[in-house]
Amino acid sequence: MNDQARRILMGRIHGAFGVRGEMKLESFSEPPEAIFRYLPLTMRTAQGVERELEGARGRTTTKGIVMRLPEVEDRDAAEALRGAEIFVPRTALPPPSPGEYYWVDLEGLRVVNTDGVDFGVVSHLFSTGANDVLVARGDRERMIPFLQPDYIVSVDFDAGCITVDWDAEF
Repeated sequence: MNDQARRILMGRIHGAFGVRGEMKLESFSEPPEAIFRYLPLTMRTAQGVERELEGARGRTTTKGIVMRLPEVEDRDAAEALRGAEIFVPRTALPPPSPGEYYWVDLEGLRVVNTDGVDFGVVSHLFSTGANDVLVARGDRERMIPFLQPDYIVSVDFDAGCITVDWDAEF
């Protein structure tokens, strides 16, 4: 998929907030309210129906981000959107700072260790709270702490490869 068509999951609706159609939004952007800066926003409902959101607004409350859509006017309509996911085009995101990466850009890259052993490709990454973890799938699944330069030696987008300092037997 090219960058133009590539979308990033940036949020999830967790249900109604109050009685006037506002919704609790879990935002994966940093800071959380920045989700409304990335346009266009596309919503995919739990039933798989997608549509571009126009006029979406949000505000920060003590309980998190609250989103408002012009056509959602009451609690029932807001509650019906529980579980919907919010996506933005990858091209809407600013370039990462040097040494930082969007996880989606790492997915699919080949992973080899410093001895040249092929570990397969990056399946996904996840956070443990203490650090991020890269999951490489090849002959088997390997979970490698995403710590530079300790375990992640280099990320080469031109070569499509991540070099890791990780024992092939581990």
